[in-house]
Amino acid sequence: MKIDTRWTRSLILGFVMMNSTAFAQNAAKLPLYKNAKVPVERRINDLLSRMTVEEKVGQISMPLGWPMYIKKGNEVEVSEAFKKSLKEEYTGMLWATLRADPWTKKTLVNGLNPELAAKATNAIQKYAIENTRLGIPVLLSEEAPHGHMAIGTTVFPTSIGQGSTFDPELIQKMAAAIAEETRLQGGHVGYGPVLDLAREPRWSRVEETYGEDQVLNSRMGEAMVKGFQGNNISSGVNVVATLKHFAAYGAPEGGHNGSSINVGLRSLHQFYLPPFKAAVKAGALSVMTAYNSIDGIPCSSNEMLLKDILRKDWGFKGFVVSDLNSISGLKANHHIAENAAEAAEMSINAGLDADLSGFGYGKALLAAIKSGKVTSEVLDTAVSRVLRIKFNMGLFENPYVKPERAKQQVRSTEKVALARQVARESIILLKNQDKLLPLSKSLQSIAVIGPNADQLYNQIGDYSAPQSEGNVVTVLQGIKNKLGNNTKITAVKGCAIRDTSSSNIEEAVSAAKKADAVIIVLGGSSARDFKTEYIETGAAKIQAGGNQLSDMESGEGYDRATLDLLGDQLKLLKAVVNTGKPVVLVLIKGRPLNLNWAAEHVPAILDAWYPGQEGGNAIADVLFGDYNPAGRLPISVPKSVGQLPVYYNARYPEKHDYIEMDAKPLYSFGYGLSYTTFDYQNLKVKYEHGSATVNFDLKNTGSVDGEEVVQLYLKMKTASVVLPAKQLKQFKRIALKAGEQKHLTFVLNKDNLEIYNAQMKWAVDAGEYSVMVSSSSDQVRLEGKFKIEK
Repeated sequence: MKIDTRWTRSLILGFVMMNSTAFAQNAAKLPLYKNAKVPVERRINDLLSRMTVEEKVGQISMPLGWPMYIKKGNEVEVSEAFKKSLKEEYTGMLWATLRADPWTKKTLVNGLNPELAAKATNAIQKYAIENTRLGIPVLLSEEAPHGHMAIGTTVFPTSIGQGSTFDPELIQKMAAAIAEETRLQGGHVGYGPVLDLAREPRWSRVEETYGEDQVLNSRMGEAMVKGFQGNNISSGVNVVATLKHFAAYGAPEGGHNGSSINVGLRSLHQFYLPPFKAAVKAGALSVMTAYNSIDGIPCSSNEMLLKDILRKDWGFKGFVVSDLNSISGLKANHHIAENAAEAAEMSINAGLDADLSGFGYGKALLAAIKSGKVTSEVLDTAVSRVLRIKFNMGLFENPYVKPERAKQQVRSTEKVALARQVARESIILLKNQDKLLPLSKSLQSIAVIGPNADQLYNQIGDYSAPQSEGNVVTVLQGIKNKLGNNTKITAVKGCAIRDTSSSNIEEAVSAAKKADAVIIVLGGSSARDFKTEYIETGAAKIQAGGNQLSDMESGEGYDRATLDLLGDQLKLLKAVVNTGKPVVLVLIKGRPLNLNWAAEHVPAILDAWYPGQEGGNAIADVLFGDYNPAGRLPISVPKSVGQLPVYYNARYPEKHDYIEMDAKPLYSFGYGLSYTTFDYQNLKVKYEHGSATVNFDLKNTGSVDGEEVVQLYLKMKTASVVLPAKQLKQFKRIALKAGEQKHLTFVLNKDNLEIYNAQMKWAVDAGEYSVMVSSSSDQVRLEGKFKIEK
């Protein structure tokens, strides 16, 4: 049969013309905001023009996310609570949808694995897009400071341990891994980094910070932002970083979480704000306000912070979100608002864009708008900042994720290995008398003793999800993994962290006497349980009394009056040391504790903070010499709470001694030992063209490979305002083979040299400067000078 090709070509051409016409008609009908080829700002304006006031308020109200799904076997669907929220509140954001912990009451049974988590977020997006007038996707924010706080994800060391690494490059890799796990499950915003300066160790949230120094915190903050956000937030593996808590949250009076902060403007700019500024300059797209007030103005209604500093001075382009219920707190806690509507008005007019709770704005904001206290321009500005993230992430075009990818790539072998490396780099060798460490792998018997030796939840810190069996390697398990069956290992708990009703010190002593060496694991815990009660912000309520207590003595809400080891821990330690056996103390904890007795009597001490799921393997690597520790203290360890505050970079005049003791900390910021030794030589300092160049040689003079954290401090002989006696300016973690030498160069530029002067401006003072190349804040190895002429 012969086919008329002319007829075929005509038929095809007709179909093409029909389809082209239909496509053009559909494109013409497509709302501007749904056209991906249209510039984002035009899409935002078009969408705003179509929205009602109620829909706009819904876009910036963020209720709790975990009640918004129902798990049914291997499938997940949206709950009636979400349908109601969407219909009545026009919800555009959710918080912690995938969070699992005793507060949310999500467990391994009723919570979601990564695959189901992806299905849950897909169901939420599908319902929102298909059942709302404008089909706007939902923005999902998740807790992610040391891993995505969801079941089945990788648990890294808490931030205080991350700070101990002094390794921003490693932390950036870690942040990228956390971002990928969060995004693959459908999250868009990761809460972190926490950039508060921890200048009050009694405060319950020290573990969430990078420590006491603004330069270290700045570098870690930049690393987290770059790792979270990558080069393109629409990549499918990156999330928006949210900087917490803006501002000066980490130095509350008396250590009381959320209490007022009394700092002057110069201190605020010189110390507390630089980490936030650095992270904003690194591209951070979200900032969370703090619960506290500064000089009588709550951070959530502080126009100076949110408009003048954040946006005008720093050029911040993202959106500002409240901490949970902090808008309501203007009335309930700070007592500066008469009612909810006034609190909403004060916050949004001050520049707070989004409400984490769903109650701070919502009906309260609608009432403020109706009364004329909030203009449409202010509302549109806030809404546009949230919509901009949604458009730039490509959520209108690609709102869904692939459950199979989440199943395969969350908590992969590579990410577990990365968790182990971060944990190893975070471990600090505080003492090593007579080179007791590393221990020999040929020891016949070892006693592993203490409340934190085999307690997996005590090891992973606050903001952690429930863990499946085998997910967390405890210290005991790590030692067993290292030694196999070659060494007899006896494990005795001895006592709890706080509870004294079931201590068994005699059994621990007996085990110690029979062993060749003892590893005793003490400290604290942020582990929450289902007996713990919680306030509306999610912080834990304090359990008082002496018996039947949980181990929790740190973590949000658990502020301390002392820093002593609680319960019978010190009694256990003394009894074990008195056996005369070689004893290694391993500390797992979230804040500096009183180590005075241990520093004097225990031959070897390792500080591991909360080392995460691979902590046991990492600690064993250090104990037995497969990894040479190089962690450094990111926060000073006091001898007594009576010394507080005791951070290293306090302003002049230098502190004088007390009647009972000197004013120095037990261990200073930047301190940490190694299994090898390092020599610093040949310092040369030159200042020209506005920069100081510092050159020197560093040599590993020991017999084993190792890493040194080189720290560069600066002080002025005479300055125009009162400054600290010394201030960290730069640092670098350097790996050197045994006997290897490297030539190092640091450059101090204008950003490193300027101070916040008497005119409340950043400027470089003329005068004489001392450069101190150090191995810790109180161990200067080389010192040179340069001069800046007027």
